[in-house]
Amino acid sequence: MKVALLGFDVEGRASFEYFKARGDELTICDQKADLAVPEGVASQLGEHYLDNLDRFDVLVRTPGLHPLKIVKANSPDILAKVTSGTNEFFRVCPTKNIIGVTGTKGKGTTSTLVAKMLEAAGKRVHLGGNIGIPALELLKNGIKSEDWVVLELANVQLIDLKTSPHIGVCLMIAPEHLDWHGSVAEYFTAKEQLFHWQSADEIAVYFSRNEYSTQIASAGQGRKIPYYEAPGAHMEGADIVMDGQIICATGELKLLGQHNWQNVCAAVTAVWQVTQDVPAIRSVLTSFSGLEHRLEFVREVGGVKYYDDSFGTTPETAMVAIQAFEEPKVVILGGSDKGASFDELAQTIAQSNVRAVITIGERGPVIADTLRSAHFTNIVEGAKTMAGIVNQAKEAAQPGDVVLLSTACASFDMFKNYKDRGNQFKLAVSKLA
Repeated sequence: MKVALLGFDVEGRASFEYFKARGDELTICDQKADLAVPEGVASQLGEHYLDNLDRFDVLVRTPGLHPLKIVKANSPDILAKVTSGTNEFFRVCPTKNIIGVTGTKGKGTTSTLVAKMLEAAGKRVHLGGNIGIPALELLKNGIKSEDWVVLELANVQLIDLKTSPHIGVCLMIAPEHLDWHGSVAEYFTAKEQLFHWQSADEIAVYFSRNEYSTQIASAGQGRKIPYYEAPGAHMEGADIVMDGQIICATGELKLLGQHNWQNVCAAVTAVWQVTQDVPAIRSVLTSFSGLEHRLEFVREVGGVKYYDDSFGTTPETAMVAIQAFEEPKVVILGGSDKGASFDELAQTIAQSNVRAVITIGERGPVIADTLRSAHFTNIVEGAKTMAGIVNQAKEAAQPGDVVLLSTACASFDMFKNYKDRGNQFKLAVSKLA
């Protein structure tokens, strides 16, 4: 078949390897005019990379490319030919034991907890998706019919998903990525695809205290199981309990912050549908301390602890990070625009023991104005480099404080991505005397 790969980033390259091995005739279509493509492979690059796509049999969309962009350059009929690496994975995956996790925050942590718990219980597990390994790459691991696959799935992968996983998990949802979707309704509809195709013998795990999560999980026919309340994993005093069994006490968790109690309950509820191995589940919860750039402890200098939460790119994640620490805080906020409002974040800061806020990037002035409207005035205009920003945080902090990089914004104005931002923060902290 004639296959066009629309976008040649990480997922596009995974799709290239997969379809090349299948023997298809490939053309790489990418907006970068100077993109280096593999020798001997046809390409359509630059401004008009989406033109005249009807000549292909299959169009493989990379997650960052909105389907409507393909339509605008062609016609509505073109969508019949559009698929994605995620859709193809669901189509050919040798096992139907797939757990998909989505939400506005906590996807990576919850997906990793689920995978580690299943592994601890003796299952062979493959973890991928938005967490860093494209789904199609997992096929290289020789997936067996009895194996389990755990996929972190973001809105950009879900928007045109045509198959739902056996177990879908929806964490807390807040409006996000409106710069990509254009409307809250489309964002929610994208998330709903995780459950829309479920049959009655499949399972929908959801955060019932969040109306959006409840709505999204209700999109299909799967059996609904709420978490953070019975019959799912929930809190009883200081204990996490499932089916009347104490899994562990919250004080034994290595993950920081009460928001991670939600992630833990979501993961336990999902895993419980596969195995009720309490010792295995408990062993993970009492040893796993989190993923890189998620409330990651970097270093203590002069009695001040520095934490990298660069992965948090929304006001909601910044609020959760602030609330994770009882100590006074110096918070670094700002970056590129994702269409979010900072009003609630400003109120949270004004009502918390935040000592100072350092505002950075394009949204820095907007955040500063919003903070002043909430009567918070200890605001420092951030430097232009991460080293300078960290030095400003050091000057603002006092012994016993926490310096927190949790920006509430995307990173693309000053940094390559959230990883680059977090790595630069950690490097600057490492150099503090």
